[in-house]
Amino acid sequence: MIALVEASSYFQLASLAAMADAGLLPQADEYVLVLANGSQLPELTTPLDEAPGFAELAARFDRVVDFAALISPRRPSQFNPREDELLIFERLLRSAWDLGEERLTLVLESIQVNPARALARIFFDASLWVHSDGLMSYGPTRNKLQVPMAQRLAGTIHVDLVPGLEPQLLAEQQPSRLVLPASALAPVFAQLAEESNLQLPEGAALILGQYLGSLGLVDAEEELELHEQMLRAAKDRGLHTILFKAHPSASATSAARLRARAQDLDLDFHLLDTDHLAETVILAAKPEVVISCFSTALVTAKYVLDTQVHAVGTAKMLQLLAPYENSNRIPLSIIHGLFVQDLPVPARAGSIDMFSDLLAAISYCMQSKQLPHLRSVAEAFLAEHYGVYSAHFKRRRITKLALPPQWAHLQARRSVPAKVRGVSRHMLRHGSRTLDSMSKSLSRLAK
Repeated sequence: MIALVEASSYFQLASLAAMADAGLLPQADEYVLVLANGSQLPELTTPLDEAPGFAELAARFDRVVDFAALISPRRPSQFNPREDELLIFERLLRSAWDLGEERLTLVLESIQVNPARALARIFFDASLWVHSDGLMSYGPTRNKLQVPMAQRLAGTIHVDLVPGLEPQLLAEQQPSRLVLPASALAPVFAQLAEESNLQLPEGAALILGQYLGSLGLVDAEEELELHEQMLRAAKDRGLHTILFKAHPSASATSAARLRARAQDLDLDFHLLDTDHLAETVILAAKPEVVISCFSTALVTAKYVLDTQVHAVGTAKMLQLLAPYENSNRIPLSIIHGLFVQDLPVPARAGSIDMFSDLLAAISYCMQSKQLPHLRSVAEAFLAEHYGVYSAHFKRRRITKLALPPQWAHLQARRSVPAKVRGVSRHMLRHGSRTLDSMSKSLSRLAK
């Protein structure tokens, strides 16, 4: 039995290394790490096998293959073979990766999207395990899993990033859940930090940039303003040294403009040009606070590395995020709920777990057809708490789903024929001009 373990990001690779250390990966005679660079701009980002500390992380596996290099110049996320090509690609991959005729187990990230979905289709008789992708694993399944794939699903393995929170990913399939305690990531991060040799000023504010423009939420100017809010949040805490770790896909121009804003605020600005994980930087710099919008590193900083965190701009992003079922909504709501609304994590909530109910209600609103069993939870939560937590919900969505509270529903608009609407717009546009003309005519007649 050979296990193909796929990773598309550096953080996934670190998580998989911790899962291997904990013995949570499915039983196999050989473990093959499959690299599938998931960057939207892989040409501009460092390949996974060139990331600092890669050799230490990859040592947990018997060998490494590079799926991205094999299918280049096509990007892994674009790889979607036709049905009549699946057998051809199975033969190709078995030959290129020296798999022979061995039975396979696949340990993949989200199997609703490529390349994980493509690999599951190619190796049509392999059992499937799904590993967590940061905070997104707490959200519902994006698309309904096809029956042949659902029948092969053995279970999921997720990192307990938010202590005690149950993931909704693939919940409709009732899979076996294996849980890696978040604390198990600490030794992996410590190993990477020990090998990093990073020399950074301590006691600063670490700001983690996010490339929200790629989501179509904000333009360059709005993103710059968001990052400036983070600078001001650091200054308000009495901190004057700023370590800024830009998103890998962000342009050099945006960082230069932010440096100018920092100078205007009389801040000592340090741009970190490094491929190290944010967690590695945190261990090396020991910042007073980590500031971002909804980066997963806010959670690992707080619950794994015991570092203070501050979230900026989450309320605005919750309103801008579209469509409502956008998979970034759950990570965003998690950060807003924990670090803006100060909800306790489920493991520390006691008898009333408000946070789990909030996330269940959001998940139902995102994917009501796939999670009908959560309707009663959503109804009870919204009926009692909508006023306090309305930022997480859209009135249009709760109206469409006929969820409480009734007073928040949008009023139905009576249908107006297109011709009438056209006349109305014409009258609004030209009505004042007509009235002026009539007034002048009446004035002449009076004379």
